[in-house]
Amino acid sequence: MAMASLQSSLTSLSISSSSFLGQRLPLSFPPPPVSLKHWERKKCKPNSLPLLHKMHVKIGDTVKVIAGRDKGKIGEISKIFRHNSTVVVKEINLKTKHVKSREEGEPGQIVKIEAPIHSSNVMLYSKDQEVTSRVGHKVLDDGTRVRFLIKTGEIVDSTENWKKLKESKEKTEVAAAS
Repeated sequence: MAMASLQSSLTSLSISSSSFLGQRLPLSFPPPPVSLKHWERKKCKPNSLPLLHKMHVKIGDTVKVIAGRDKGKIGEISKIFRHNSTVVVKEINLKTKHVKSREEGEPGQIVKIEAPIHSSNVMLYSKDQEVTSRVGHKVLDDGTRVRFLIKTGEIVDSTENWKKLKESKEKTEVAAAS
């Protein structure tokens, strides 16, 4: 009721016909800015999966942990989780897990498992020069896009590394199938 009376008073408002102020005022007000509350869902793809983040490391890279309990340790990346930007490094960030016995008469176990580390807490490491560095991207003369270490200029992505990774992956798939 109050809104209707306000609109009617705004439409009838005119000062003089010769001034620009005498024209009718537009009644469309801009909507308030929409922001997500902390309990609302974040932006997802149409299939309801979370957005996948780009990572500066890949499987098989040698990295050094730069923050956390295992700071200073060097290892190789074995698994990547892109939805929450975490990586699993071999033999680093070991957690103890107490496993119950599955069958009667079988004892329980205490198992060490590798827990994920956030990708911002690891940095690429050069074994040759023994130095950590940020990663850069460049295109070679033959048109291939590669990653390189900024400090040393050493190319991280090479065809030999990819061939080794593919061969090891095929071996594990064959072993798992048999």
